Amino acid sequence: MSLDRNVPVDTRSLSGNRTLSNAKKAKQDEFYTQYVDIQKEVEAYLEFAPDTFRDKVVYCNCDDPFESNFFKYFASNFKKLGLKKLITTSYDGSPIAGQQALFEEYNEGNGKRKKPKALTVQLTEVKDWTGDGATGIEDVELFLKQTPHSRMPLAGGGDFRSDECIALLKQSDIVVTNPPFSLFREYVAQLVEHEKKFLIIGNKNAITYKEIFPLIKENKLWMGVTPMGTDMLFDIPKNIAAAMLNSGKRGSSYRVINGKVMGRSTSVWFTNLDHGRRHEKLKLMTMEDNRKFNAKVRKSPTCYQPYDNYDAIEVPFTDAIPSDHDGAMGVPITFLDKYNPDQFEILGATESEGRGFSNGLWGGGTAQALVNYQRVYKRIFIRHRRPAKGNKT
Repeated sequence: MSLDRNVPVDTRSLSGNRTLSNAKKAKQDEFYTQYVDIQKEVEAYLEFAPDTFRDKVVYCNCDDPFESNFFKYFASNFKKLGLKKLITTSYDGSPIAGQQALFEEYNEGNGKRKKPKALTVQLTEVKDWTGDGATGIEDVELFLKQTPHSRMPLAGGGDFRSDECIALLKQSDIVVTNPPFSLFREYVAQLVEHEKKFLIIGNKNAITYKEIFPLIKENKLWMGVTPMGTDMLFDIPKNIAAAMLNSGKRGSSYRVINGKVMGRSTSVWFTNLDHGRRHEKLKLMTMEDNRKFNAKVRKSPTCYQPYDNYDAIEVPFTDAIPSDHDGAMGVPITFLDKYNPDQFEILGATESEGRGFSNGLWGGGTAQALVNYQRVYKRIFIRHRRPAKGNKT
């Protein structure tokens, strides 16, 4: 189980005097990323640009060493990635830190564990400490056990907003982690303020936040490589797992894999690192061909209909985007999986998350898009940079 949080969250009983909203927030902020998900995402960037991380300082500022899979991945692949330095920070009272009993200061004896204190671990090299002729996570583990000065306490509690953590952020080139969902807006704002490259996990709904969508529109932030439809599963603390089991909502909030309860979240990767999928051109057909050959279009009475209150047409499926319409089109947010900034321009979005998103396309009235007086779910408005054939009808 890994830890990739650095903002304290009360994870005591999810019943009794705790409110439902607090329980929901606790669940969101105590999801710990699996190693395989980190590996797949990061290595896709290497396929596009092998030197993405070379000579870079990577900062995992929501991650407890040695529990975090972000730390484990970057430490064990330190030489492969060509890192200059790896920095990670934890927070006071982490509910998972030290479960592997790596650090002596976590132990009280008799199997008891002290309340963990915030610390930072910084690596500038990974040597073959085990003497097996290779370097990997075992070498990092041995190094950390035998070198207490490799980790330093954080007086500010490890909060990513503390002066100590901001100072470490300023030293870094790329931030990679799973930040607290409840503080996602503030977390991204900090990265933007300090002009950092980043690869982070967030809730899919963050796409439409008034603090996040403008960054997407301006090509300052985009989706990572892992498709939005991928079912991301996370390690969770035992008390939250028990609460999920008691809820009986298997499939929506959790899944049981080989007897282990895994948290399920509509999570996606957000980044400003370039990758190959972002430059793949979406194959399109004309409106007429889509009507003839696309079964979903034939069954959708709203497809290509104009909105009642937006100066755009409704395109309910990404694979129904026509090649020959040169006006604005409203598409689902999952379009961002296929968004190629050389092929399309993002104009705006429906107004439900904040005024000013539609870039003049909104006709007033209800902030949600309407087709024949029927509400349509959140839409992003796009248009071709070079339409195949002008057609506004």
